[in-house]
Amino acid sequence: MSKTKLLLDVAANLSNLADSIWAVAEAVADGEPGGALKPVAPTVNKEEKSETKAVTLEQVRAVLAAKSHDGFTAEVRALLEKHGASRLSEIDPANYPALLADAEELK
Repeated sequence: MSKTKLLLDVAANLSNLADSIWAVAEAVADGEPGGALKPVAPTVNKEEKSETKAVTLEQVRAVLAAKSHDGFTAEVRALLEKHGASRLSEIDPANYPALLADAEELK
């Protein structure tokens, strides 16, 4: 697992934890006694699915910059050309997930 993927997983888990804390705080604010709190429905699956679909320019840029820093500059340029552009800003956002997957395979 790449460091970037690991960081994205940690960020997703922290986001899920924040959602759970928020749900508990709302339950407490509604006056429910502590013992009567209902279990919070896990939202991990929905959020993980949406995160995998919504790849941002910043995520792609971070991975490409890391790969370039690791000595894969020529390969990064080849990936950009493979996806129809010479610069990341010229790539269609619909191609971000495929480009990100290709970049993460560089080793």
